[in-house]
Amino acid sequence: MKLKKITGNLLFQILVAIGLGIGFGYFMPEWGARVFSTFNAIFSQFLGFLIPLLILGFVAPAISEVGNKAGKVLVLTVALAYISTTLAGLGAYFVGDTWFPHLLSARDAAAVEQTAGRVIEPFFTITMPPLMDVMSALVLAFLLGICMAYLPTPGLTKGFNEFRDIISMSIGKVIIPLLPIYIFGIFLDMTLTGQVASVLAAFMRIILIIFAMHVLLLVLQYCIAALFVGRNPFKMLFTMLPAYFTALGTQSSAATIPVTLRQCIKMGVSEDIAGFTVPLCATIHMSGSAMKITACAVALMIMEGMPYTTGEFIGFICMMGISMVAAPGVPGGAIMAALGLLATYLGFDSANQALMIALYIAMDSFGTACNVTGDGAIAQIVDRFFGNHKNPIPKEAAM
Repeated sequence: MKLKKITGNLLFQILVAIGLGIGFGYFMPEWGARVFSTFNAIFSQFLGFLIPLLILGFVAPAISEVGNKAGKVLVLTVALAYISTTLAGLGAYFVGDTWFPHLLSARDAAAVEQTAGRVIEPFFTITMPPLMDVMSALVLAFLLGICMAYLPTPGLTKGFNEFRDIISMSIGKVIIPLLPIYIFGIFLDMTLTGQVASVLAAFMRIILIIFAMHVLLLVLQYCIAALFVGRNPFKMLFTMLPAYFTALGTQSSAATIPVTLRQCIKMGVSEDIAGFTVPLCATIHMSGSAMKITACAVALMIMEGMPYTTGEFIGFICMMGISMVAAPGVPGGAIMAALGLLATYLGFDSANQALMIALYIAMDSFGTACNVTGDGAIAQIVDRFFGNHKNPIPKEAAM
C-alpha cells in the first residue's frame, strides 16, 4: 500500500520520467524517439487547445466569487508579479556582470551553435487550433467575471461553475495522468539531439550559478510570503515541488497551471484566490525567465566581446517584464517576446538572437519551473489580504 502511494505520487512519476528520458536518449533508435515525438506533438496540441479554456473556466468564476474586491486583487497580483520579475532580472545582471567574465570564453558559444535547430520529427500530428489565444481568454475572463460579480446573473454564474467542473475533470482524467509520458518525450528529444550534453559541457558553471540564483530567489519569495501568512516557508516550498518538476518537463507555465493550482490549494490558499492568481501569474509572472534571459544575455555579450552598460540593462529588464506578458503559452515563448528588446536595447543582431534562442531553449526548463513555483508565493500574499480563509492551514504548511 505504501509503495503504491509512492509510485502514484505525481512528483515521483515526473522525476522518474526525467531520468528515464535522459537515460533512454543515449541508446534509443530514432524511430522509437519519433513515436514519443508524435505523442508529444498531439498532446501539446491538446494542451494548447485547453489552456485558453482553462484560463476562462477558472479565472471568470474566481473573479465572480471574489466579488467587488476583484479590482484590488488584480492590482496587487500584477504589482507583485512585475516587482518580482524586475528585481529577479536586476539581480541576475549584477551577478553575471561580476562573475561571468571569469568563467566564459568564445569557444562556449560555438558549442551551443552546433546543436541549434536539431529536432526529432514526429510521424504525424493533429492540429487543434485553440478557440482564442491566451490574452483573449484572459481579457474575456476578466470581463465576464466582473459582470458576474456586479450583476444579478445566476444562470451565467451557474453555467461557468459547471464549465469549471468540466475543465477540472479534463485536467484530472487526461492532463495529469499523461504528463509523465509527455515529460519523458521532451527529455528524450533533448538528449538525442545533443542539447543536454553540449549545453552542460559548455555552460556547466554558468548553469550552476543560474540554478543557484533560482533557488535563492524561490527561498526569498517564500520567506517574504511567510512574513505575511505566518507559515513555514520551506514547507510551503516543498508543497510546490510537483509544480516545479512539472514545469521542468513541460517548459510552459501555462501547461503547468493544473498542477500549480492544485498545489496552491493544498498549500492553504483559498480556492477563489488560487483560481484567480494562478492562471494570471502564469501569464504575467516571469521572474525565473527574466533572470535566465538576463544572465544569458550578459554571458553572450561577454563571449562576443560586445560592450554594454548598466543603464542599458536596466531599461531592457524593465521593458522585458512588460513585453513577456502572455508569453508563457508556449515553451520558449519568453525569449521570443524578448527578441525585439534584445535588438533595441542591447544591439543583438540576427546571429546573436539565434544563439540566444538556442541557449535559452536548451535551459528553458529551469526558468519556467522557477516562474510557476514563485506563483505560489504571490498567491499566498494575495490570499492573506483577500482570501476567505475558510480552509484550515494544512499541516505541511504550518509553522
